[in-house]
Amino acid sequence: MKRHRLVSQSSLSRMFHEAAEAWKRQDYQRTLDTLEQAARLDPANVRIQLDLGRAYGLRYDYAAAERCFAKAVRVASNRVAVMAEAGRRCQEFDNFEMAGRYFNLAAQQSGATIAVFVALAELSERHARLDEAQQWVERAMAADGENPSARLVRARLHRLRGKAEESESDLRSLLAKPVIETSVRVRLWYELAANLDRQGRYDDAMTALIEAKALLRPAAVTHQATLHGIQDRVREMEKSISTEVLKRWHDSLAALLPARRLAVLCGHARSGTTLLEQVLDSHDDVISAEETHIFHDEAYLPLSCGVSPETSVLAMLEAAPVSALQRARENYFRFTSAFLGKPIGHELLVDKNPALNVLIPAVARIFPEARLLVAIRDPRDVCLSCFMQPLALNPVSSAYLSLDSTVIQYASVMGFWNAMRSRLSSAWMEIRYEDVVADLEGASRRMFRFLEVEWDERVMRFHEHARNKPLRSPSYAEVTKPVYQEAAGRWRNYQRYLEPHLEKLAPVLSACGYS
Repeated sequence: MKRHRLVSQSSLSRMFHEAAEAWKRQDYQRTLDTLEQAARLDPANVRIQLDLGRAYGLRYDYAAAERCFAKAVRVASNRVAVMAEAGRRCQEFDNFEMAGRYFNLAAQQSGATIAVFVALAELSERHARLDEAQQWVERAMAADGENPSARLVRARLHRLRGKAEESESDLRSLLAKPVIETSVRVRLWYELAANLDRQGRYDDAMTALIEAKALLRPAAVTHQATLHGIQDRVREMEKSISTEVLKRWHDSLAALLPARRLAVLCGHARSGTTLLEQVLDSHDDVISAEETHIFHDEAYLPLSCGVSPETSVLAMLEAAPVSALQRARENYFRFTSAFLGKPIGHELLVDKNPALNVLIPAVARIFPEARLLVAIRDPRDVCLSCFMQPLALNPVSSAYLSLDSTVIQYASVMGFWNAMRSRLSSAWMEIRYEDVVADLEGASRRMFRFLEVEWDERVMRFHEHARNKPLRSPSYAEVTKPVYQEAAGRWRNYQRYLEPHLEKLAPVLSACGYS
């Protein structure tokens, strides 16, 4: 039997507010404790268990998240809906395996919704299981043959199978409908652009992209304000963090022992970091963490607690005592181990995240021993690829709503790297995407030699390894295939659209060695 609530609704509302406020100020344990208390006082409250499960998931405690979701299902009057919601919450913290389990549970029930079948189709496609994805789409279409989300996934599967005309026909018929949710319409335009690009109809593809961007632009205003603040901080770091400062931080390792085997794989988004990460992760002596916020949230941000927002990054990092740096190091490895679901032993940990490019000074301060692998790719190809990606809106992706702002963001990120590389005492290596696709073995051998990891021929079959692990990157579809060279020089297909912006790219093109 369900236990009765032991607290008033007003008290529960106050506890939810306290939990949310604690999360905002990074007091995550207070959030968890508050929600746990609320769960004890109202044990049959499904919302509390779902919120608590999400909070645990965002803190990489997946066992606790599963416990909360399982309890939410047990006490729910509508179990199918709660199973589906648990799956959606799992997607919020990028645990696609757990999400799949809950969506599969929901799909087995008589009241399963089309949204559940669509979610399973997208998860199957994400793992390159196209036949399985097709089966889920067919179940969704059997329930409602006009469902826009189901038809969108079907169109994407048609494109991936080389049925471009069928895909385009489905997409255009959907876009002709006057009443479709904006978020779905945006995805339809992006998918149509990908389809047209594959057909070589580049002007039509650009027209579709512009339609998608126009729909996104009204919701991007606050994100763009945040992005401008980030770019200001990057400029401030570039001016203030000198060779001497970085040398002093590098020499501080003696106070931070034991040294850890850590490599940071960064660069700019769409520069080949996912490909490199899969090659590295297929080696038995390497373990990789893909695009987490752990370094930012658990190592870097805690150093800013109690520090005025106006304080420079240099001043904040300089002021950090050894005890805080040691705590940051320990927390980073503890949470990364939780995220990976296994202890990190003697393997080399590779933290792959393009966003870490502008946190290189913090990496140098907290982990002086870390090696830096920086992915480099023709800036014109990178900017085009970022512009074409159907990304959820956030401060960084808000830059990709025009080619001009895409170029500005690229110049900010890679201009910062070009300034830092000559000042760094940390070991670093640039690795070019074009070299990797032209000679995978040669580029990989150089990379492993730099990381002091012995060569293993099995890394050449990285794409087989990639099919058996969850991938968080937008590049998930590409890295489950062998290396191909078609993406190099792709910008020339859109040259006339990029030409007005090439002057802004010129300094970075030159610094990165492209003409």
